[in-house]
Amino acid sequence: MMTAPDLAGVAWRKSSYSDGGANNCVEIADGFPGAVPVRDSKNPEGPVLLFPAAAWSGFIGGMKDGQLG
Repeated sequence: MMTAPDLAGVAWRKSSYSDGGANNCVEIADGFPGAVPVRDSKNPEGPVLLFPAAAWSGFIGGMKDGQLG
């Protein structure tokens, strides 16, 4: 089980896979070895999902290959 990292002061960036619209964006934070924090840009104070880096990489790979979406 992954331990939640301290996210205070983290620089979030919008995913390049978001459509750029104000209502459909996810944000990720870099700099967490082995983990990728993800949140909804509409609710920045809301919950954060923490994915193992390998799982996130697989998800992004599937998106690029057209297997997902």
